[in-house]
Amino acid sequence: MSKADSPMTPPVRQQGNVLARHERTLLNWICARLPLWVTPDLLTLFAVISAAIVCLAYGLSNQDPAWLWLAVAGYVGHWFGDSLDGSVARYRKVERPSYGYFIDHSSDGFTTLIMLGGFGLSPYVRIDVALFAVVAYLLLNIHSFLLAKVSGEFPMSHGGMGPTEARLLLIALTLGMYFAGPGWGPTASLSYFDILIVALTLVLLTMFGVGTARAGLKLAAHDKARQRPRPE
Repeated sequence: MSKADSPMTPPVRQQGNVLARHERTLLNWICARLPLWVTPDLLTLFAVISAAIVCLAYGLSNQDPAWLWLAVAGYVGHWFGDSLDGSVARYRKVERPSYGYFIDHSSDGFTTLIMLGGFGLSPYVRIDVALFAVVAYLLLNIHSFLLAKVSGEFPMSHGGMGPTEARLLLIALTLGMYFAGPGWGPTASLSYFDILIVALTLVLLTMFGVGTARAGLKLAAHDKARQRPRPE
C-alpha cells in the first residue's frame, strides 16, 4: 500500500468552546431521532445550501431589510447540517476518516467564504471589510489543520469560541443590521458594522499569531529534544 493509499489517522478533536457540553447533549439527542435516510453527506449538502441562502439573503437585503431574517434562518440551517454531519457518522459508526475530513473542511472553507463574504453584498458592510474577515477566519482554520498534521491534535475552538459561538455572533450582527439600518455609521462610506467587523477580524488575527507562536515554540522544543543524542 502506498502512502497516498494508507488510511488517515483521525486527529484528536479538542473542543473548548463555551457551549460545547450543552451542544453535544443536544446533538446526541437529535442523532438518536434522525431517520436513516438523513445521511452525513446529505447533512453536509444541507449546510452548503444553507450557507448559500445566507449569502443570497444578504444580497437581497439591498432591496428590503426583511431578507435579513432569511439570513438568520440560513445560519440555523448551517448549524444543523454542519454540526450533525460528523456527529451522525460517529453515532452510527459509519465514519470515513479521510473522505469525511477532506469533504467536511473543504465545505467549511467554501461556506466561510460565501457567508462572511456575503456581508459585503449587503448595504451594511463594505466588501473589502467582509473579505478581510474571511481571510482572518480561514487563517485560524489553517492553523487548526496544521496542528492536526504536526501534533495529531485538532482544536475546534479558539479563545473559548467555536463555530457555534461564531454563528451566534453573526446572527446578532445580522439582527443589529436589520434594526439599525444601513445608514448607521460615522461617515457615508464607513458604518459602525464595518468598524465592528474590523475589530473582530483583528482579534482573529491576534489569536492566529499567538497560537502560531505558542505552537512553534512547543514544536521547536520537541524537535530539539528528539535530536539530542542519547547517552550510550
